[in-house]
Amino acid sequence: MKHSLWVVRGPLSRRLYLLIATLSFCLWIAVWWAVTALELVDPLFLPGPGAVLRRSLGWLMDGSLLSDAGISVFRVTAGFLLSAVMALPLGLVIGAYRPVRAFFEPLLEFARYLPAVAFVPVVLLWVGIGESSKIMVIWIGTFFQMVIMLSEDVTRVPLPQIEAARTLGAGGGEIVARVLLRSSMPAMFDTLRITLGWAWTYLVVAELVAANSGLGYAILKAQRFLQTDRIFVGIIVIGLIGLGTDQLLRFIHRRIFPWAGARS
Repeated sequence: MKHSLWVVRGPLSRRLYLLIATLSFCLWIAVWWAVTALELVDPLFLPGPGAVLRRSLGWLMDGSLLSDAGISVFRVTAGFLLSAVMALPLGLVIGAYRPVRAFFEPLLEFARYLPAVAFVPVVLLWVGIGESSKIMVIWIGTFFQMVIMLSEDVTRVPLPQIEAARTLGAGGGEIVARVLLRSSMPAMFDTLRITLGWAWTYLVVAELVAANSGLGYAILKAQRFLQTDRIFVGIIVIGLIGLGTDQLLRFIHRRIFPWAGARS
Protein backbone atom coordinates (compact mmCIF):
# COMPACT_ATOMS: atom_id res chain seq x y z
CA MET A 1 0.00 0.00 0.00
CA LYS A 2 2.80 2.41 0.94
CA HIS A 3 4.61 1.68 -2.29
CA SER A 4 1.54 2.29 -4.44
CA LEU A 5 0.84 5.63 -2.77
CA TRP A 6 4.29 7.02 -3.52
CA VAL A 7 4.57 6.02 -7.17
CA VAL A 8 5.35 9.11 -9.26
CA ARG A 9 2.02 10.30 -10.75
CA GLY A 10 0.45 7.10 -9.48
CA PRO A 11 -3.32 6.62 -8.99
CA LEU A 12 -5.16 7.94 -5.93
CA SER A 13 -8.79 7.20 -5.16
CA ARG A 14 -11.23 10.06 -4.78
CA ARG A 15 -12.01 9.03 -1.21
CA LEU A 16 -8.35 9.00 -0.19
CA TYR A 17 -7.78 12.34 -1.92
CA LEU A 18 -10.61 13.93 0.09
CA LEU A 19 -9.31 12.36 3.31
CA ILE A 20 -5.80 13.77 2.81
CA ALA A 21 -7.19 17.18 1.83
CA THR A 22 -9.41 17.28 4.94
CA LEU A 23 -6.48 16.29 7.17
CA SER A 24 -4.43 19.10 5.62
CA PHE A 25 -7.05 21.71 6.55
CA CYS A 26 -7.42 20.26 10.05
CA LEU A 27 -3.66 20.33 10.57
CA TRP A 28 -3.35 24.00 9.64
CA ILE A 29 -6.28 24.93 11.88
CA ALA A 30 -4.69 22.98 14.75
CA VAL A 31 -1.37 24.78 14.28
CA TRP A 32 -3.19 28.13 14.14
CA TRP A 33 -5.09 27.30 17.35
CA ALA A 34 -1.92 26.15 19.14
CA VAL A 35 0.03 29.29 18.21
CA THR A 36 -2.73 31.57 19.46
CA ALA A 37 -3.53 29.48 22.53
CA LEU A 38 0.11 29.60 23.63
CA GLU A 39 0.11 33.36 22.93
CA LEU A 40 3.18 33.10 20.72
CA VAL A 41 1.79 36.00 18.70
CA ASP A 42 -0.09 39.05 19.93
CA PRO A 43 -3.86 38.51 19.30
CA LEU A 44 -3.95 41.98 17.74
CA PHE A 45 -1.89 40.58 14.86
CA LEU A 46 -3.09 36.96 14.85
CA PRO A 47 -6.53 36.32 16.36
CA GLY A 48 -7.46 32.78 17.30
CA PRO A 49 -9.93 30.58 15.42
CA GLY A 50 -12.57 31.23 18.10
CA ALA A 51 -12.32 35.02 17.72
CA VAL A 52 -12.54 34.73 13.95
CA LEU A 53 -15.57 32.42 14.22
CA ARG A 54 -17.34 34.83 16.57
CA ARG A 55 -16.65 37.73 14.25
CA SER A 56 -17.90 35.76 11.24
CA LEU A 57 -21.16 34.91 13.04
CA GLY A 58 -21.67 38.52 14.03
CA TRP A 59 -20.93 39.72 10.51
CA LEU A 60 -23.31 37.11 9.14
CA MET A 61 -26.11 37.96 11.56
CA ASP A 62 -26.10 41.68 10.71
CA GLY A 63 -26.64 40.73 7.05
CA SER A 64 -23.68 42.59 5.59
CA LEU A 65 -21.45 39.54 5.06
CA LEU A 66 -23.77 37.98 2.48
CA SER A 67 -24.31 41.30 0.71
CA ASP A 68 -20.55 42.01 0.62
CA ALA A 69 -19.87 38.50 -0.69
CA GLY A 70 -22.61 38.85 -3.30
CA ILE A 71 -21.30 42.13 -4.74
CA SER A 72 -17.75 40.75 -4.80
CA VAL A 73 -18.90 37.62 -6.63
CA PHE A 74 -20.67 39.84 -9.17
CA ARG A 75 -17.58 41.98 -9.77
CA VAL A 76 -15.23 39.02 -10.15
CA THR A 77 -17.66 37.14 -12.40
CA ALA A 78 -18.28 40.16 -14.63
CA GLY A 79 -14.58 40.96 -14.99
CA PHE A 80 -13.69 37.34 -15.64
CA LEU A 81 -16.44 36.76 -18.20
CA LEU A 82 -15.52 39.94 -20.05
CA SER A 83 -11.90 38.73 -20.21
CA ALA A 84 -12.94 35.25 -21.36
CA VAL A 85 -15.28 36.48 -24.10
CA MET A 86 -12.49 38.62 -25.55
CA ALA A 87 -9.55 36.28 -24.87
CA LEU A 88 -10.97 33.01 -26.25
CA PRO A 89 -11.26 34.01 -29.93
CA LEU A 90 -8.09 36.10 -29.80
CA GLY A 91 -6.08 33.30 -28.18
CA LEU A 92 -7.38 30.82 -30.74
CA VAL A 93 -6.37 33.00 -33.68
CA ILE A 94 -2.97 33.83 -32.16
CA GLY A 95 -2.26 30.13 -31.61
CA ALA A 96 -3.40 29.23 -35.13
CA TYR A 97 -1.64 31.84 -37.28
CA ARG A 98 1.99 32.86 -36.81
CA PRO A 99 1.61 36.34 -38.38
CA VAL A 100 -1.15 37.13 -35.88
CA ARG A 101 1.07 35.81 -33.09
CA ALA A 102 3.95 37.99 -34.25
CA PHE A 103 1.64 41.02 -34.26
CA PHE A 104 0.09 40.53 -30.80
CA GLU A 105 2.65 38.61 -28.76
CA PRO A 106 5.14 41.43 -28.02
CA LEU A 107 2.34 43.73 -26.89
CA LEU A 108 0.74 41.03 -24.73
CA GLU A 109 4.07 40.08 -23.17
CA PHE A 110 4.65 43.74 -22.34
CA ALA A 111 1.14 44.29 -20.96
CA ARG A 112 1.06 41.21 -18.73
CA TYR A 113 3.89 42.58 -16.59
CA LEU A 114 2.07 45.83 -15.85
CA PRO A 115 0.59 45.81 -12.31
CA ALA A 116 -3.17 46.25 -12.28
CA VAL A 117 -2.97 48.53 -9.25
CA ALA A 118 -0.99 51.05 -11.32
CA PHE A 119 -4.02 51.46 -13.59
CA VAL A 120 -6.36 52.51 -10.77
CA PRO A 121 -5.91 56.30 -11.32
CA VAL A 122 -6.45 56.10 -15.07
CA VAL A 123 -9.38 53.70 -14.68
CA LEU A 124 -11.07 56.32 -12.51
CA LEU A 125 -10.49 58.88 -15.25
CA TRP A 126 -11.71 56.56 -18.01
CA VAL A 127 -14.88 55.06 -16.53
CA GLY A 128 -15.56 56.92 -13.29
CA ILE A 129 -16.20 55.44 -9.83
CA GLY A 130 -19.11 53.09 -10.60
CA GLU A 131 -19.14 49.32 -10.92
CA SER A 132 -17.44 49.56 -14.32
CA SER A 133 -14.18 50.69 -12.70
CA LYS A 134 -14.01 47.64 -10.42
CA ILE A 135 -14.80 45.29 -13.29
CA MET A 136 -12.20 46.94 -15.49
CA VAL A 137 -9.44 46.52 -12.89
CA ILE A 138 -10.21 42.79 -12.70
CA TRP A 139 -10.25 42.64 -16.52
CA ILE A 140 -6.82 44.29 -16.69
CA GLY A 141 -5.45 41.81 -14.16
CA THR A 142 -6.68 38.72 -16.03
CA PHE A 143 -7.10 39.44 -19.74
CA PHE A 144 -3.50 39.60 -20.93
CA GLN A 145 -2.40 36.52 -19.00
CA MET A 146 -5.47 34.66 -20.21
CA VAL A 147 -4.84 35.40 -23.91
CA ILE A 148 -1.23 34.20 -23.72
CA MET A 149 -2.15 30.99 -21.90
CA LEU A 150 -5.03 30.20 -24.27
CA SER A 151 -2.81 30.72 -27.31
CA GLU A 152 -0.23 28.36 -25.80
CA ASP A 153 -2.95 25.75 -25.33
CA VAL A 154 -3.71 25.99 -29.05
CA THR A 155 -0.06 25.74 -30.11
CA ARG A 156 0.31 22.50 -28.12
CA VAL A 157 -2.13 20.68 -30.42
CA PRO A 158 0.03 18.00 -32.19
CA LEU A 159 1.03 18.93 -35.73
CA PRO A 160 0.11 15.45 -37.11
CA GLN A 161 -3.55 16.20 -36.36
CA ILE A 162 -3.35 19.35 -38.51
CA GLU A 163 -1.55 17.52 -41.30
CA ALA A 164 -4.13 14.74 -41.25
CA ALA A 165 -6.93 17.29 -41.58
CA ARG A 166 -5.14 18.93 -44.53
CA THR A 167 -4.72 15.53 -46.19
CA LEU A 168 -8.46 14.98 -45.90
CA GLY A 169 -9.09 18.29 -47.66
CA ALA A 170 -9.93 20.54 -44.71
CA GLY A 171 -9.48 24.27 -45.23
CA GLY A 172 -7.98 26.75 -42.81
CA GLY A 173 -11.26 27.61 -41.12
CA GLU A 174 -12.19 23.96 -40.69
CA ILE A 175 -8.80 23.17 -39.19
CA VAL A 176 -9.16 26.00 -36.69
CA ALA A 177 -12.73 25.10 -35.71
CA ARG A 178 -12.65 21.30 -35.89
CA VAL A 179 -9.06 20.46 -35.02
CA LEU A 180 -7.38 23.24 -33.04
CA LEU A 181 -10.41 24.36 -31.05
CA ARG A 182 -11.76 20.90 -30.25
CA SER A 183 -8.35 19.45 -29.40
CA SER A 184 -7.40 22.33 -27.13
CA MET A 185 -10.76 22.70 -25.36
CA PRO A 186 -9.83 20.64 -22.26
CA ALA A 187 -6.63 22.64 -21.75
CA MET A 188 -8.44 25.91 -22.44
CA PHE A 189 -11.09 25.04 -19.85
CA ASP A 190 -8.33 24.46 -17.29
CA THR A 191 -6.76 27.79 -18.25
CA LEU A 192 -10.06 29.55 -17.59
CA ARG A 193 -10.31 27.80 -14.22
CA ILE A 194 -6.83 28.98 -13.25
CA THR A 195 -7.35 32.56 -14.39
CA LEU A 196 -10.63 32.72 -12.47
CA GLY A 197 -8.48 32.26 -9.37
CA TRP A 198 -6.35 35.19 -10.47
CA ALA A 199 -9.49 37.29 -10.87
CA TRP A 200 -10.21 36.76 -7.18
CA THR A 201 -6.70 37.89 -6.24
CA TYR A 202 -7.39 41.24 -7.91
CA LEU A 203 -10.62 41.75 -5.98
CA VAL A 204 -9.06 43.82 -3.18
CA VAL A 205 -7.25 45.97 -5.74
CA ALA A 206 -10.50 46.46 -7.66
CA GLU A 207 -12.33 47.50 -4.51
CA LEU A 208 -9.74 50.17 -3.80
CA VAL A 209 -11.54 52.13 -6.52
CA ALA A 210 -14.04 54.26 -4.54
CA ALA A 211 -15.92 51.21 -3.23
CA ASN A 212 -18.31 51.22 -0.28
CA SER A 213 -19.18 47.50 -0.32
CA GLY A 214 -17.63 44.12 -1.05
CA LEU A 215 -15.28 41.77 0.76
CA GLY A 216 -12.17 43.60 -0.40
CA TYR A 217 -13.57 46.90 0.83
CA ALA A 218 -14.47 45.31 4.18
CA ILE A 219 -10.92 43.98 4.55
CA LEU A 220 -9.39 47.39 3.81
CA LYS A 221 -11.82 49.10 6.19
CA ALA A 222 -11.00 46.58 8.95
CA GLN A 223 -7.30 47.27 8.41
CA ARG A 224 -7.79 50.95 9.21
CA PHE A 225 -9.45 50.08 12.53
CA LEU A 226 -7.06 47.19 13.38
CA GLN A 227 -9.94 44.66 13.29
CA THR A 228 -7.68 41.74 12.50
CA ASP A 229 -10.36 39.13 13.14
CA ARG A 230 -12.59 40.80 10.54
CA ILE A 231 -9.69 40.78 8.07
CA PHE A 232 -9.28 37.04 8.61
CA VAL A 233 -13.01 36.46 8.07
CA GLY A 234 -12.88 38.31 4.74
CA ILE A 235 -9.81 36.38 3.62
CA ILE A 236 -11.32 33.03 4.62
CA VAL A 237 -14.64 33.78 2.88
CA ILE A 238 -12.82 34.72 -0.33
CA GLY A 239 -10.80 31.50 -0.07
CA LEU A 240 -13.89 29.37 0.52
CA ILE A 241 -15.74 30.92 -2.44
CA GLY A 242 -12.69 30.38 -4.62
CA LEU A 243 -12.25 26.79 -3.45
CA GLY A 244 -15.90 25.99 -4.07
CA THR A 245 -15.79 27.51 -7.54
CA ASP A 246 -12.60 25.66 -8.38
CA GLN A 247 -14.03 22.30 -7.30
CA LEU A 248 -17.20 22.97 -9.29
CA LEU A 249 -15.17 23.69 -12.42
CA ARG A 250 -13.07 20.55 -11.85
CA PHE A 251 -16.28 18.53 -11.63
CA ILE A 252 -17.60 20.08 -14.86
CA HIS A 253 -14.24 19.40 -16.55
CA ARG A 254 -14.37 15.72 -15.62
CA ARG A 255 -17.92 15.42 -16.96
CA ILE A 256 -17.37 17.32 -20.21
CA PHE A 257 -13.89 15.96 -20.99
CA PRO A 258 -13.66 12.51 -19.37
CA TRP A 259 -10.88 11.49 -21.77
CA ALA A 260 -8.62 14.38 -20.70
CA GLY A 261 -7.53 12.78 -17.44
CA ALA A 262 -8.61 15.64 -15.18
CA ARG A 263 -7.17 15.58 -11.69
CA SER A 264 -9.32 14.88 -8.65
